Amino acid sequence: MELSLRDAKARLSELITAAERGERVVITKHGEPAVELVRFRRRGGIDFERLERRRAQLGLTEEGEGWPPEFDDPAFSRRVLGLDDETDGPA
Repeated sequence: MELSLRDAKARLSELITAAERGERVVITKHGEPAVELVRFRRRGGIDFERLERRRAQLGLTEEGEGWPPEFDDPAFSRRVLGLDDETDGPA
């Protein structure tokens, strides 16, 4: 969809809906493409709000719930990662 800045001002809500659906929305200025509206996407990282909503849906309320106690032990982590066999310095 391509339209002039004047038309875009009058139809902004409609254009945002179209962009959210993944449609290409180009706004022109003096007949030349000036901007494109695109759907906002989070870039990497963890969406903590979504995570908390999902935890609530699953009934998970406590930290570390369901994990064996040894998972909280740094020595256990070193064994799992195979770091116990390494030396700390040059031989």
